[in-house]
Amino acid sequence: MPTVYRGTIVHTKSFNEFESFKEGFVAVEDGKIIGIGGDYDNWLSTSKINADLISEVRLSRFQFLSPGFCDGHIHAPQYAQIGLGMSVPLLDWLNTYTFPTEAKYVDKEFAQKIYRSVVEATLRCGTTLASYFATNNLESTLILAEEAARQGQRALIGKVCSNCNSPDFYVETTDESVRGTEAFVAAIRKLNNPLVLPTITPRFALSCSMELLQKLGNIAKQYDLHVQSHISENLTEIEVVRDIFKTSYANAYDDAGLLTKKTVMAHGVHLQDDEIALLKKRGTAIIHCPASNTNLNSGICDVQRLIKAGLTVGLGTDVSGGNSVSVLTALQRAIEVSKHLDFFKKQNILGTGRSETQDNDYQQLTYKQAFYLATLGGAKALALDHITGNFSVGKDFDALLVDVSVLEKPHRPLTVDELLEKFIYTGDDRNIKAVYVAGKLVKGTV
Repeated sequence: MPTVYRGTIVHTKSFNEFESFKEGFVAVEDGKIIGIGGDYDNWLSTSKINADLISEVRLSRFQFLSPGFCDGHIHAPQYAQIGLGMSVPLLDWLNTYTFPTEAKYVDKEFAQKIYRSVVEATLRCGTTLASYFATNNLESTLILAEEAARQGQRALIGKVCSNCNSPDFYVETTDESVRGTEAFVAAIRKLNNPLVLPTITPRFALSCSMELLQKLGNIAKQYDLHVQSHISENLTEIEVVRDIFKTSYANAYDDAGLLTKKTVMAHGVHLQDDEIALLKKRGTAIIHCPASNTNLNSGICDVQRLIKAGLTVGLGTDVSGGNSVSVLTALQRAIEVSKHLDFFKKQNILGTGRSETQDNDYQQLTYKQAFYLATLGGAKALALDHITGNFSVGKDFDALLVDVSVLEKPHRPLTVDELLEKFIYTGDDRNIKAVYVAGKLVKGTV
C-alpha cells in the first residue's frame, strides 16, 4: 500500500541546487519513492493509484521531511573512547588511545555491546547511511555488520588492515590481513542484505606495506568493491608516508590501484594540486571531517577548493577524532570552519597590512551547501547516490521527519528556508522524530 507524506519537503539536487516544497508530498511504495512535488492532486490524477489505498502522513507546520544523513567516515570501535585525547596530535592520539582501544575488540561481548550502542546512536541522530571502519579483528567486524543489518541501517563496513608501523599487540601479517579481508567480503555477501556492503579498508598508507596495499587493490578490483582510507590529514603523517613510499600520499594509493570511482578518502586537509588532479581523474571522493581536523590539531580543510577542482565531497563525523556521532554537528562544524577560513583569507589585522594569502574571492559554505554535503554529497561520495541521498523518483526512501518545535515552539510561522536553517543551527537528535531506511521506520514514531 502506498504511503504519502504531505507537508514541507526539502532536499538537494546538486551542490548549488536546493529544492523545496512548502505544501508538497513524497509518495512511497515498497520502500521506493514513486512521486514528489508540489501538486499532489495532479500527481494523484495521473498516477492511476486508487486514492482509497493510500495511507497519508500529514506533517505539522513546524515539521519537514529531509533525506537521511550520510556519515562518510566513522570509526565504530572508537565510540568506546569518544571525547578522550582531544589535546594531542594524530599519531600520538593513535598510539595512546586508539590502538589500545581497538585491540579490545577480540572480546566479542565487548564488541557486541559497543557496536549495538554506536548503531543505535547514529540512527537516533539521523544517520541512514554510514561508512564504518571497524578493527583488524574479523569476528568482531562481522558483529558490526550484523548489528547494522539487525537495526536496519544502510552501511558500508570495513575490516581494518594494517601490517606495519603499528603496535606489536595490534598488527597483522600481510597474509593474515589479505585472508581476513577475503573472508570478511565472503561473509558479508552471505548475509545477503542489500543495506550492508563490504568496503576494503587499509587503515592508512603509513600502516600498510606496498605489497599489502596492492593486494587490497586487487581484491577491490576483482569484486568491484568500495574502498575507504585516510589521506593528507596531518603534516607529520604526510612526511612519514613520503619517506616510506618516496612519493606523494595520493600516488602511494594510486600505485596500488586503490583510487577508484568507489573510493573515499577521509580528510584531504593538505592535498597538493597534483594530488587533487589525480583524485579527480580517478573519480575518488573526499570526506570532510571538520571536528576531527580541529580536535587533533590537523589543520583546516578548504572544501571550496576541492569542490571547485571537481572533487566530490561528503561529510564525516570521524568518531572518535570527532567528538560527536551526529552528522548535524559535523554540518555545523563545516560551516564554522568555512567561516573561519574566510576570516583568515580576508581579514586585515590592524597594523600588519594585507596578508600574502589574502583571497577576497573566497566564498563561505552556505547552510544549504553544507546540507548537500551531509545528504546527497555523502551518498555520491560513497557511490550510492543512485540509491539514496535525495528524494528522486526511483530511489529508496531514506528520510528524516524533523520537528523544529520539539525544544521550543517558534513564536511565528517559518518559511521553508527558515525551518531548515533553524534545525541546522539549533537542532539535535531530539528534533528528529522519525528515521526511515528503505521505507522502513527504524527509529522514532510518526
